[in-house]
Amino acid sequence: MRVCVSDAHTFGTDSFLLSHFAAPRRHDLACDLCSGCGIIPLLWLRGGGGPRHAYAVDIQEEAWAQMARSAALSGVEERFTPIHADLRIPDKRLPQGQFHLVTCNPPYKAANTGLISRDEAARIARHETLCTLEDVCAAARKLLRFGGRLCISQLPERLVDVLSAMRAADIEPKRIRFVQNRADTAPWLILVEGKRGARPFLKVDPPLILRDGQGASEEMRHIYGLYGHVETIQ
Repeated sequence: MRVCVSDAHTFGTDSFLLSHFAAPRRHDLACDLCSGCGIIPLLWLRGGGGPRHAYAVDIQEEAWAQMARSAALSGVEERFTPIHADLRIPDKRLPQGQFHLVTCNPPYKAANTGLISRDEAARIARHETLCTLEDVCAAARKLLRFGGRLCISQLPERLVDVLSAMRAADIEPKRIRFVQNRADTAPWLILVEGKRGARPFLKVDPPLILRDGQGASEEMRHIYGLYGHVETIQ
């Protein structure tokens, strides 16, 4: 898999974790919102696996161009549709109410919190300047079929915000996993799955530990091994 990256649109460990957590099935129609360089759907499609078709939406034209180039270089154009659009506005290119899975690695910081980047692309990616968690969940509600899943990664400090936004959009939180650097450290990331129209019942998975005394934990070595080699291109 070849992924085009830039200073503004790149990826980190959280993208691998969300891609793995979402685990699309082969028959799924899937969509990644706030997709950036498109790493999450590109990871799904590696080696001919993943959903039957993946869409990726980003409001920044540079991100869309990177995704389109990555799709061409990786030979997945027939199963991957990058879209330059504002997720707050329904887009006819996205089949409403048809998706089995929607994912989002959204801006982590709420508006007017933390240090605001002077760079516009970084500001849009990191802060809720152009979309909020509520916007993401509302968009997912329109895209998902009944029983479809929304998977989000976020900071632990925003757990209540994620759960509240999901429920307000009729997406019931069903599963949470906390991610820790080591077994003795506090979580630095949460992974949350909700289902459209489901009844209340929340499962808390065992924590995902990234590192042990030997470096990467056995589970992380397994996750990275599943995805094989990812070549980044500037």
